[in-house]
Amino acid sequence: MANNNDFFVIKAKENGVNVIGLTRGSDTRFHHSEKLDKGEVMIAQFTEHTSAVKIRGKATIQTSHGTVDTDE
Repeated sequence: MANNNDFFVIKAKENGVNVIGLTRGSDTRFHHSEKLDKGEVMIAQFTEHTSAVKIRGKATIQTSHGTVDTDE
């Protein structure tokens, strides 16, 4: 796997935003979960174990590709 040092930033716009990491491989599974409160920021990156991240709740996500807000 290529070394990818890109980080992404998740900023909660409400209390109780869930950030869920999903595994890489033939069986995609939840492997990590964090709960953010309004104003909290999480800085993360994809790894050899994490292939996707699911975000539930109102948040702003910043990546090297741009900024996305979850639907309100």
